[in-house]
Amino acid sequence: MQDIHSIFKKQQANRWKISQTPASVRIAKLKKIRDAIFERRAELHKAIYEDYRKHASEVDLTEIYPTVSEINGMIRHLPKWMKPKKVGTPLVLFGTHSEVRYEAKGIVLVLAPWNYPFQLLMVPVATAIAAGNCVMIKASSKVPHTAKFIKDFLDKLFDENEVAVIEGGASVADAMLEMPFDHIFFTGSPPVGKKIMGLAAKHLTPVTLELGGKSPVIVDETADIKKAAERVMWGKFINAGQTCVAPDYMMVHESREKELIEECKKVITARFGATKEALETSTNFCRLVSHGHFDGLKKTLDESISQGAQVEFGGFANATERYISPTLLSGITPESSIMKNEIFGPIMPILKYKNLNEFFSLVRSKDKPLALYIFSTNQSAIEQILSGTTAGGTCVNSLVIHLANHHLPFGGVGYSGMGNYHGFYGFKAVSHERAVLHQGAIDMLKYFYPPYTKGVKRMIELALKHLI
Repeated sequence: MQDIHSIFKKQQANRWKISQTPASVRIAKLKKIRDAIFERRAELHKAIYEDYRKHASEVDLTEIYPTVSEINGMIRHLPKWMKPKKVGTPLVLFGTHSEVRYEAKGIVLVLAPWNYPFQLLMVPVATAIAAGNCVMIKASSKVPHTAKFIKDFLDKLFDENEVAVIEGGASVADAMLEMPFDHIFFTGSPPVGKKIMGLAAKHLTPVTLELGGKSPVIVDETADIKKAAERVMWGKFINAGQTCVAPDYMMVHESREKELIEECKKVITARFGATKEALETSTNFCRLVSHGHFDGLKKTLDESISQGAQVEFGGFANATERYISPTLLSGITPESSIMKNEIFGPIMPILKYKNLNEFFSLVRSKDKPLALYIFSTNQSAIEQILSGTTAGGTCVNSLVIHLANHHLPFGGVGYSGMGNYHGFYGFKAVSHERAVLHQGAIDMLKYFYPPYTKGVKRMIELALKHLI
């Protein structure tokens, strides 16, 4: 605990120096991070494999590519982001000019999750650095090999008075949350998000909360079923379903249900294997993060089956390996156990519907999701779904990849999160937008000073008339 407070004090002493650095200095730091990622790519592959048994290509696709893509965007656009933005002037303030300046908040705390332990830590860290902040980081203890790599990675690039990785479990995170950070960035579950927001309130610290929820997919009667199956099965089973924007459940029009299920089976078989043995030994499918997570998912799966859910594919589990196969369930009702909480695993419940009102009824009965996905070729239906629902983000005829566009904000709404980031949205999140007004030689304000004579009243009347 003494070390944590000592590092925090060092960063407090250093934050003004860091905040006044020009774009060129910050860009050099970002390039240093980017270059080190490629230099140590094989080490990162190994660390994540030891925690998850995740294929190196999936690490490249889900950890390295999005991180470097975001950093490249920052490098390209940072000088423009940092420039003061001129704004307009109302007539009554004639003689002034105004601007918005983006200034570093100070010290940012990044509390990282375990599911994408590199990307979801490094993107907020790089964003905070781009905005001129110091950063303290708590990596997830659930992925010890990756956490060890991250600490060594950042310790070799930065002094702890600018960027510091703190090791430890939940008690260490709790201790850090007692300190007066200038911004807290958390990615994780809604219950923990509530706790963090409560602790942040003690210091009136602003928070960015990237949470989760039951993100739905709707496949209507006009959808291209083959493409829907290919894309949904990818988004669902990448990282063994441990993805905050993974499709949590799928609603398909009753006229296309059987066709969709058959196409989904074909996709899973082609990607991971046709038999129990082939599925379990596939190197293309990673493991669950912990035995506790496995136990919770297995219990929910068993309860749902006992309640009448039918296993259309998979359903295999191996506790020793922390393995649950890609699984499709039909015969699901809104009351099924699998529909109560976010699944965060490789189980896809499939519900059928007759009309959009059934879809709206189910989606609106639940907390606002982090993502909502639409598969349809009917533009009228697409617009109806977009206007009749709310979600952190949406893909039409695709899924998950909206995260890869750094020109789009990424974040939740309501129970699925607060605030957003990626690209300029992230830069804004960890910057203070400072309003600055410059008074010129012409001063209109003097015509409104007391005492309120007839002349002053006339000027006020003119100002009011200008508003009509």
